[in-house]
Amino acid sequence: MLAAFSVLVPSLVTAQSYPAKPIRILVGFPPGGNSDFVARAVGRGLGDLWGQQVVIDNRPGAGGNIAAELVAKSPADGHTLLLGVFAHAINPSLYGSKLPFDAVRDFAPVILCVSSANLLVVHPSLPVKTVKDLIALAKAKPAQITYASAGNGTASHFAGELFDQMAGVKTLHVPYRGTGLAHTDLMGGRVVMFFAAMAGTLSHAQSGRLRALGVTTLKRWPGAPDVPTMSEAGLKGYEVNSWSGILAPAGTPTEIVTRLNTEITRIMRQKETRERLYSFGAEPIDNTPAEFAAYINAEISKWAKVVKGAGIRID
Repeated sequence: MLAAFSVLVPSLVTAQSYPAKPIRILVGFPPGGNSDFVARAVGRGLGDLWGQQVVIDNRPGAGGNIAAELVAKSPADGHTLLLGVFAHAINPSLYGSKLPFDAVRDFAPVILCVSSANLLVVHPSLPVKTVKDLIALAKAKPAQITYASAGNGTASHFAGELFDQMAGVKTLHVPYRGTGLAHTDLMGGRVVMFFAAMAGTLSHAQSGRLRALGVTTLKRWPGAPDVPTMSEAGLKGYEVNSWSGILAPAGTPTEIVTRLNTEITRIMRQKETRERLYSFGAEPIDNTPAEFAAYINAEISKWAKVVKGAGIRID
């Protein structure tokens, strides 16, 4: 009994005293994007609840791997966290043995915070009105329909790759450094297709500057109820979710992971937070650490098949 108690006490003491110092949430992308917004919503909420400083530390580069590696090698005490995103499930297949951490074994999933829809938009000059029209045109003009992405390994990139594989077509990928330049060139007609983040894109579709053909989630987006899902529009089962969630280093005490999950769930349920997230095209999610772990594993498996089918590799 004494031996069991001696093992249990350090864990209890750690959980009860947590957080004992400022918390750092690392984001693998520049400030101003959707992932950065989610991290700041979580950080602001935890700071208010606990009266402890929460620092958002942007470490862009290598598809989010720089930030992920730093967190994977940080002390497992709950004071250094990662805002894990869609790329976390892509990078094991893209980088293979060159990935400096294990995306599953080196992390303790805390909570899947949000799931975001992408919007398939085309330049109005493209002679298509529906997804079926686009597929027919792409088959008639192989490798001539250009699609923009926010960069190699991003959700917009792999939304296009999944489209090609499911539709049996070949489009031409044009990667950009972020969504801003991609939007500019799309509206200028230099590229004609983009699976863009809902935020900042829907308004252009509603104004007629772009034409929306479908959303990448399995259900219609509340802010665009007239736009069909890709599955409804002809690619049955097509789904791409741009997700964001909190990960801690592997070995973080279960009590700390549970406490973080409980508190972040409270933050995600706050009316102000939900309204702001929806305005960015993000839907708050309620789930457990175990459910988030299962989701990550499923995403890694799904996108490994897409990466292999497309023959994509980042050296």
